[in-house]
Amino acid sequence: MKIAICGKGGSGKSTLAALLAHEYARRNRPVLVVDTDESNLGLHRLLGTDAPPDLMDYFGGKKAMGEKIMAAMPDLASVNLIEVAWTFDDLPKDYVAEDHGVRLVAIGKIHDAGEGCACPMGMLARQFLRSLRLGDSDVVIADTEAGIEHFGRGIDQEADVILMVLDPSFESLRLAEKITGMTEGIGVPLYYVLNKTDPAMAARMREGIADPSRIICEIPQEPGILEAGLGGQALTNGHQTIGLLVGALEGR
Repeated sequence: MKIAICGKGGSGKSTLAALLAHEYARRNRPVLVVDTDESNLGLHRLLGTDAPPDLMDYFGGKKAMGEKIMAAMPDLASVNLIEVAWTFDDLPKDYVAEDHGVRLVAIGKIHDAGEGCACPMGMLARQFLRSLRLGDSDVVIADTEAGIEHFGRGIDQEADVILMVLDPSFESLRLAEKITGMTEGIGVPLYYVLNKTDPAMAARMREGIADPSRIICEIPQEPGILEAGLGGQALTNGHQTIGLLVGALEGR
């Protein structure tokens, strides 16, 4: 199963990705987390791994990939960055970080001012997810960048299910409306995860959501999770709510 996680900045996407990854690992499921966010510098800490090298470097680096894309203009559909299907065992080991039964691949990061746009990373992210061939128990969790640009890049179309994290904010509720319309256009199931809530706030959020039947999980405000996130500590402890979420995803 391929799970894409989206939402506005600060909603808790990376936190959910880490919690889900460790929950699946506890269930002895092979787990691969794919970091498609070029500005996220802390996901590996939440997973308990080192930061892996950019997968883009395996394919020659951003410059080489950019030149390949530009040479194909305007027929971008003809650009083939990954020519073979990959299983988890086929991944280049020097570009994979692993700990607590969770593997992490980072598509690429912006490292320097003025280095150019992240378009090659977006193209590689989509083709990488498309190239993966999963066993029956394999789980891929793609942590996307904030907002909706990844929908424009087609990354979410490669998922089997999309989880949108909503925090208690007006921006999250409005973004949910936009993303709901986008997912209806690509035919990938979308569910909402309400995050950083208390009962009163969750009730107010439900009132502001056009289709509350999409809510699959509510994660209450928990000091331990906040402290781990602030300190860059691995989220390896089990959480009942995340266990219920995994159960709901398995029962879809």
